[in-house]
Amino acid sequence: MLTTHYLPGTPCWIDATSPDLDASVAFYAGLFGWRSVSLGPEHRDYRLCQIDGKTVAGIQRARADNADPAWLTYFWTPDADAIAKTIEQAGGAVTAPPLDIQGQGRMAVCADPAGAAFAVWQPGANKGLGMVTDPGSLGWVELHVPGHAPVRAFYEAVFGWSITDMPMGDLPYPVIFPAEGGEMSAVGGIAELQPGDHPHWLPYFEVPDCDATVSTAQRLGGTVWAPETVDEVGRMAFLADPHGARFAVITSSA
Repeated sequence: MLTTHYLPGTPCWIDATSPDLDASVAFYAGLFGWRSVSLGPEHRDYRLCQIDGKTVAGIQRARADNADPAWLTYFWTPDADAIAKTIEQAGGAVTAPPLDIQGQGRMAVCADPAGAAFAVWQPGANKGLGMVTDPGSLGWVELHVPGHAPVRAFYEAVFGWSITDMPMGDLPYPVIFPAEGGEMSAVGGIAELQPGDHPHWLPYFEVPDCDATVSTAQRLGGTVWAPETVDEVGRMAFLADPHGARFAVITSSA
């Protein structure tokens, strides 16, 4: 499970890009109860989204050359420059080279061989998310790609992950464990890409009542795909915010 005791290769940050920062902040505040804090003009009014003073996500204003609004998952690394080189050597791409974020940390934006975007984060003053797995915070990440073998080899080479097939219904579900974690350290999974979709990482937010959250999302202008229940996992739904950034919500089984 996710924790805020970050190990190399674990999800440590997520943020969404938006063409309308205030509208996105209002949507997620209404959905999850987040309160936002601006980092000021020197950080382009980047918003820290918080619950009880603990940061659970970020939202940034889309630049003119940004792709469609989306959530971006960041993975913890002790050395952003070294891992950027490893990513290229393993067949991935570095789409935004390592750069310092004014004392907060050092980051790079990358893509795996299938084209799914992700980022790496070398912490400075910003050590990572302050809350995970609690209601309104990140509970899981999932990679959606066509075929698993090539990307499994890539991420194993880059982060040293152990990826284990777990039974889920009629098909195995590859589950991701960090290199330095134990049997309870799973942080994400890999899902088969749906026809016509593009490879992506999808964040799951824990919520106390999936169906109530779905209803709220629709009222706030979000798009919702039908919720489903997965035995021994929980009830979940795929959503998109009013600008099209996709995410999921889950009410985990006890």
